[in-house]
Amino acid sequence: MANPELADADIVELGWIAGAHGVKGWVKVVSQTSPLDNIVSYEPWLIGKDGVWTEYQLVSCRVQGKGLVAQLQGVSDRDLAQSLKGSSIAVPRERLPKAAKDEYYWLDLEGLEVKTTEGVSLGSVDHLFETGSNDVMMVRGDRDRLVPFIKEQVVKTVDLEQGLMVVDWDPDF
Repeated sequence: MANPELADADIVELGWIAGAHGVKGWVKVVSQTSPLDNIVSYEPWLIGKDGVWTEYQLVSCRVQGKGLVAQLQGVSDRDLAQSLKGSSIAVPRERLPKAAKDEYYWLDLEGLEVKTTEGVSLGSVDHLFETGSNDVMMVRGDRDRLVPFIKEQVVKTVDLEQGLMVVDWDPDF
């Protein structure tokens, strides 16, 4: 059932639907959780586009190649599954486990102002992504910078309430 009362700020996206899989209503799922199949821990899913969210119960989900395929209650044919293509998969924020001390959800870091230990503003965190060795922040300011998210070495402090992250980073780099 659609739930227009949910504000986008109360929703955390965990992945999206990439299209239909087969003819019985299964969907291809791209998961942003780690590990990949951890997304099933958060069902029921909110599936939506343009701020309109509908709750779906998960009937089944399995790893398929580099992604997942899922069967949603009430989605029983390919046309309906294909109509969900491009929709986000999300959950209400309060369903996420509380982050441990000195651990952060990426979405909480996005938007933080980033300053060097000398007080030079580098911009704000636009997004983060994984590399093989560590997470990297895209910091957008006077120019785009890729700054590794390595606590203690690079990231000195994170203050979510003040909206500020202090990094040991050369502003010319």
